[in-house]
Amino acid sequence: MKVVIANNYQQLTQKTLELFLYDARKAVETRKRFCVAISRHTPRAFFELLGQKPQSKALPWDKIHLFWVDECCGLLDFRNNSHNLAAPTFIPKVGIPAKNVHSICSEHHNCGYVASMYEQTIRHVVKPKKNGVPRFDLIMLRMGADAHIASLFPDTYAFFDTKDLVRVIYFMDSRRTRITVSNRVLRAAFHTVVLVTGEEKATILREVLTSETDEVRYPIHAIWPILDKVTWLIDGNAAKFLLP
Repeated sequence: MKVVIANNYQQLTQKTLELFLYDARKAVETRKRFCVAISRHTPRAFFELLGQKPQSKALPWDKIHLFWVDECCGLLDFRNNSHNLAAPTFIPKVGIPAKNVHSICSEHHNCGYVASMYEQTIRHVVKPKKNGVPRFDLIMLRMGADAHIASLFPDTYAFFDTKDLVRVIYFMDSRRTRITVSNRVLRAAFHTVVLVTGEEKATILREVLTSETDEVRYPIHAIWPILDKVTWLIDGNAAKFLLP
């Protein structure tokens, strides 16, 4: 595994930016465009750096396509969706064309329709393909305290669909319905970055890294087949059981 342990949260966000910049330049140089999908729980500090740093503003944003890995569906106030919470921190500052920003329609209450339309957008925009699945240049994930990634949560049926690229995830409790890319999309990416932050993640991180593969119990195990393409960015608090 490629593991980078940051001393603190600030250093972790800086390293996240560095990986983003490197992958963007590499993709544009080799494939003439950069398609990235970002998790809804990516730290706001990363977006702030993205909108501030000269190296970021210098990227060829007309060749960059921004997607979201997951989003709530049926929000009463769509201003609280991932796109609108993150967008003011960098989108107006870097000059990315509006047509290159592909948000999920969180205000729409027909979640099946939203998922279908988003899948069509991904299929149309993101190239090349691997076994028929569009390949993002970079997917940025953040592991939750229950080992979920994207909106693929433990003990759901999300892992038994082998066809769809974008899924609707329903819950029996008070959690909002989610739209998320599927594990097929996650496993097709050229590069995946997993952010793990906070002391509350230390125990589950150790379990994830030492247990037998079990996607239903530990959804992050969905990316185990592509570990050679995954970079783990972990802060010191989350890594406390990994350090000697």
